[in-house]
Amino acid sequence: MAGNHAETVLNEVRKTLADVQESGRPKHIAIIMDGNGRWAKQRGKLRVFGHENGVEAVRKTVENCARLKIDYLTLYAFSTENWNRPKLEVETLMRLLVASLRRELKTLTENNIKLNAIGRIDSLPDRVHKELKEVIEKTSSHTGTTLTLALSYGSREELKTAVKTLCSKVKNNLISPDHIDETIINNHLYTHDLPDVDLLIRTSGEHRISNFLLWQIAYAELYFVDAFWPDFQEHHLVEAIMNYQNRERRFGKTSEQLDSADRTIPLSE
Repeated sequence: MAGNHAETVLNEVRKTLADVQESGRPKHIAIIMDGNGRWAKQRGKLRVFGHENGVEAVRKTVENCARLKIDYLTLYAFSTENWNRPKLEVETLMRLLVASLRRELKTLTENNIKLNAIGRIDSLPDRVHKELKEVIEKTSSHTGTTLTLALSYGSREELKTAVKTLCSKVKNNLISPDHIDETIINNHLYTHDLPDVDLLIRTSGEHRISNFLLWQIAYAELYFVDAFWPDFQEHHLVEAIMNYQNRERRFGKTSEQLDSADRTIPLSE
């Protein structure tokens, strides 16, 4: 009975996919994939067991975003702070990353997905850097969803690097301080070729940003899921997108201003 009910619910969710595709879907979704360790602990397993099962959730989510025609998906895969975790766990994460890149190249190609990466990529082990670069190059001509992996990434580090670069340019008279605006700053971030995030999802029930895309989520809608990352399913993603569609994005304006703008009819020239 439980299985039949779950299938019925999933079928109902899938019926909404057309609406998700047609009506105001987010252009850029970012996800903080949290809870692998706690998921494993609940099952009496080591943390690495959670990471191994989290890989499957990544695969499903990427494929679902491609099917839903989400233009950009950014996943918080490994933070700068994660280097402080136990050596065995870090080594396992790097091993899983290499294995996943090799295994999923076919899936990326079949779904027309372009791979991208942001963060201190040069700090990754050579074997990871090599595999990552190879898959990025092989998918560079793909025109579907752009999948960005945030690896050895920290938003404060990103902003610090941008500030240092701009200070150097000012010092060498390559740019005037008066000309530094949001666009200039944005062009010096890791994400300079990505649009701002529309929807940020975090799993595991935690309500924190954890040093992720602090500049880029300035106007993003935040959505928190209680499920741990390995349990993140298609219906969680669809529910998050539908919740986003039902929100009023004001960007500092009032609801009345937005309503007035909607009623304004442009004059023909």
